[in-house]
Amino acid sequence: MSSTHLSPTLAPPSSSSLSHTARTPSQSQSPNPASSSPSTKPRLVPTNSVTLQDGSTVRVRIEATLAVEDVVRQLCISVKIKEPPNWYALRDENEELVTNENLKKKIKQKVNLKLVNSPAREAEDIVNKLRARDNRLGITLTSLRKIIREEQFAEEFLNRDGLHELITIINTSQGNTLAYALTAMQNLMELDHGWSELSDAFILRVVQILSSPSSLINVCRPATAILKKLVEADPMVAPGPQMASSSTAPPTQPPGSVYRFGFEVVYEQMRKEQKLLETVVNRLGSADTTMALYSMMLINSLLAHAGDARWEEFVGEMERLNVRKAVIRLMSSHTIEDLTSCILDFQANMVRVTYRKKITLVEPEHEHGHFKALNYVWANSRVREDPDPEGGTFKWRRLGFDSEDLTQEFNAVGVLGLDCLKHFVEQDPDFFAKVIQEQLSRPPERRCPVAKASNEVVDLLSEHWAIFGPGYSTSTTFQPFFLNFYKVHHLATNFFLRMWNESAATSGDFPRVAALVRSQVKVALRTENVRAWHEVEADFNEREYQAVRDRQMRELELEDDVMGKVPIRNMRAKLYKESFEFVRQQRVHCLMQGAWFMNAMSLAPNASRETIRKPSRRWRFMRLDPNMKYIHFVDEQVKFDVRNGIEDLPDRIDVSLINEVATGTCAPFPQARGADIDFPVGYQTAASPLSFSLITTSGSSLADLIAPDQSRWADWVDGLGMLRRGGGHVTSDETTMFVQALTEIGLKIRLLNLSGDKAEIPSGIHASHPPANSDFFFSELYDTQG
Repeated sequence: MSSTHLSPTLAPPSSSSLSHTARTPSQSQSPNPASSSPSTKPRLVPTNSVTLQDGSTVRVRIEATLAVEDVVRQLCISVKIKEPPNWYALRDENEELVTNENLKKKIKQKVNLKLVNSPAREAEDIVNKLRARDNRLGITLTSLRKIIREEQFAEEFLNRDGLHELITIINTSQGNTLAYALTAMQNLMELDHGWSELSDAFILRVVQILSSPSSLINVCRPATAILKKLVEADPMVAPGPQMASSSTAPPTQPPGSVYRFGFEVVYEQMRKEQKLLETVVNRLGSADTTMALYSMMLINSLLAHAGDARWEEFVGEMERLNVRKAVIRLMSSHTIEDLTSCILDFQANMVRVTYRKKITLVEPEHEHGHFKALNYVWANSRVREDPDPEGGTFKWRRLGFDSEDLTQEFNAVGVLGLDCLKHFVEQDPDFFAKVIQEQLSRPPERRCPVAKASNEVVDLLSEHWAIFGPGYSTSTTFQPFFLNFYKVHHLATNFFLRMWNESAATSGDFPRVAALVRSQVKVALRTENVRAWHEVEADFNEREYQAVRDRQMRELELEDDVMGKVPIRNMRAKLYKESFEFVRQQRVHCLMQGAWFMNAMSLAPNASRETIRKPSRRWRFMRLDPNMKYIHFVDEQVKFDVRNGIEDLPDRIDVSLINEVATGTCAPFPQARGADIDFPVGYQTAASPLSFSLITTSGSSLADLIAPDQSRWADWVDGLGMLRRGGGHVTSDETTMFVQALTEIGLKIRLLNLSGDKAEIPSGIHASHPPANSDFFFSELYDTQG
């Protein structure tokens, strides 16, 4: 490469336009008497090298106060380029566009620059090539998918109707060409504008691509990411003042807003391809781990954003496809940390699904859902409907309910209880009929209320897995038994029936048997992330009554029986939600205070040692802004006292771009010489337990960091997770411990108040039947003592 030795000083337009000294090789070697004179001012040392399009190099000293367009204009004048300066732009060695925002940083770091075509010129060239549809289309799309993330290029590309050309290619292409085009669209959608006019026809095309089992892996990855992005572009979660609206109607979006899609829009197109969800669930078992990751992320987005209108239909379809079983298989076969985060997200989503079912009232007149399930249970009981001596019928009480009012009977467990009872019958209809017939053959006081026992087990399992409310999941480990909720319910209900029989219980012993089951649930489901399923089955099927009773008595010596009463359990559930919200606010407050982290080396599968570059600065300070939209940061070689606010933090990360907070993903850099990593002989890269990465939808990392200590790591990893819609999942044991400790402390304080007042805690609170009509009013009570 030839080198033109120029030393221009690029100054602001108000000063001298350009001054440089050209030196030929011979001149540079000949002594110049004038140059040795003490009065001669020494030449300024060049700070940046700029490679021109002809391969030659100029060395320049750039004034930091200049705008990029002025730098380019003066550079073009100095090297006598005849074309208009606005045809050109600057990029660094990594092809990053130089902008007014990062120019000062690149000058300071002495980055080598290149003079290249401007974004407008690049956009025009690429759009023309897209229209041509010639044999260079693949190369053009490869270039497009790299630079379309840039704001300046994307705007020029959109202004030239490039999006229309890209969609046309997606609609008509196959194979690798389709994969490149979809990847370009996926990268464009990382911007918060420019894709708001995507049509239902485009969404359907993406759905059809995903629905085909024969679609290539490199086609399915970006198609899955695009569908996920569309689901998350929900008007209900759009940034801005409308988020605070209490209205259930989607807020009106300004022109150009991409928040005009969401679950309802996407699911409407998904329903036109019946096999889409089945294909996506099947891809969870793909040998390609990244494909499994993308499919898991799409399922999580659908679960998190499902609207009321289609929620029951969608969740029912997920249950029919047994997505839980597919995720359980992933728990033992996953190979990358991102997949662990997705599985924990799925668990948190299933907690929300389970809670919503639990608080949804059973409506016997619900023709297509509840009525059908109740009718199935009744038909398989094989008993007759007898007249009630007091009038009416004696039907559901024969199955073990206390009354014929099923809405009231399922009040505590809702549709979740009905689903569990239905699955219990489906496991073995003949066994269920046999149990019911056996109970009816006994005297009334000796009968085990089967249906009531089923609901009690649902309540006990909900308590064990802390299903207290939407968005409150503090499990930091895999919970395969929770995902097998119906199977665990079946085992525990059978255990309830066996304990009833072996203890010769009567109707007044129901709380005692329930306490036995609660004790056994804790034992059987302990450390579920490492226990085998056959051990759970053995705990429920083989433990004898006397052994369970003896263990329970030992437990009661350590814990007051009052803790198991329904009002106390309800109080614990309420305090748990309050404690979670308190810890969440504390974590977010820590993010707003800010902290120093070490810039780290990514250990992602696609990062090789040849491509790893050492960060320009060792330390990074990050702080969340009060609006919780951006994380502002600065990279420095030495830590310094950062002032309040964001004046010292010139760079920022858009929080909405953070799709995952992956942990254990990076390692400290070894000692390096120069810009490239100098790996010592035998150096092994091991992930730091205090490391984490901020991952986008496309899988790229926004930051790879190592926290200074465990406390700071927990603050930021869980704080960033809790910023996400629905709360995400908790990663650190520290946060889980705080929530549980606050809950128990609050509960003990409440109990001390009760015991101090010598108030008796009832075993249960039974609500009376609702009024038959609305002909009533609430009276106002006045203090008669003034």
